[in-house]
Amino acid sequence: MVDKNDSLAREIDEELRRERLEKLWERYGMYVLGAAGAIVLAVGGYQLYDQHRKSVAAESGARYEDAVKLIEQVKTDDAQKALSQIISSGHAGYASLAQLQLAGIHLKANRPQDALAAFESLATSPAADADIKTFAQLQAAALRLGTADFTELQNRLKPISDGSSPWQFQARELLGTAAYKAGKLDEARSTLTPLIADPNAPREAVERIQLILGAIASAEAGKQAAAPATPAAPAPQTPAKGDTNPSAPGTPATGGK
Repeated sequence: MVDKNDSLAREIDEELRRERLEKLWERYGMYVLGAAGAIVLAVGGYQLYDQHRKSVAAESGARYEDAVKLIEQVKTDDAQKALSQIISSGHAGYASLAQLQLAGIHLKANRPQDALAAFESLATSPAADADIKTFAQLQAAALRLGTADFTELQNRLKPISDGSSPWQFQARELLGTAAYKAGKLDEARSTLTPLIADPNAPREAVERIQLILGAIASAEAGKQAAAPATPAAPAPQTPAKGDTNPSAPGTPATGGK
C-alpha cells in the first residue's frame, strides 16, 4: 500500500512539474527562442566578420607587398599613393606598416617635417600595435633632437626609457644625447655610461656613445685648463738680523746712526 501511495505521489509530482513547464514555456518560450536565435545570429555574424576581417587583411597584405615592390623599384610617387590608400582604408596592422614606410620615403626625400607628422600620427593612433606606436614615438623624438628643448625630449623619452619597452636602450641613448646637446654633461654621462656595459648593446651604438663620452671628457678638461690660476699667497719672510722695520718684509733695513 505504501508503494502504491509513493508511486501515485511521484506521478502527481511529475504532472505538476509538466504543467509548470508548459506554463513557463507559454509565458517565456518566445523569449527563449529569441535568445537562442540571437546566439545563432551572433555566432554567424562573428564568423562572417572574421571571414571579412581575414579577407581585408589578405587584401591589405597583397597591396602592401605591391607598395614595397614599388619602393624597391624606386617608383616613389606610385608607392606613396599606394601606401596612402592602405593607411586610409586598409587593415589596421598593414596600415601601421604602410605609415612607417611612408615616413621612410619622406626621410629619404629629405622631408623631415612630413616624416615627423607621419610618425606622430602613428604614435597616437588607437588602432596601432603598442610596440609600433612606441617605435614611432622614438623616431619622432629623434627627429626633434636638433630643435626641441631638453624638457620636451625628456617628456617624450622618459616613459620609454623607464619602462619595459623593446626600444628602451634606444630611448636611453637618445635621452643621453639630448642631455649632452643641452650642456647637461653630468646627466649625459650618468645616462650613457651604463649602456656601454650592456652585453646586448649594438656595436654602432657603443661607438656613438663612446664618442659622446669622449667629447664630454674633452669639454670638461678644456674647462679646467681655461680656468684662471689662483695666485699663490706670498710666503712670509723672517726679518733679517738688525732689521728695524719688520712691517715691510724684504725691504733692506735703513738703520744708521
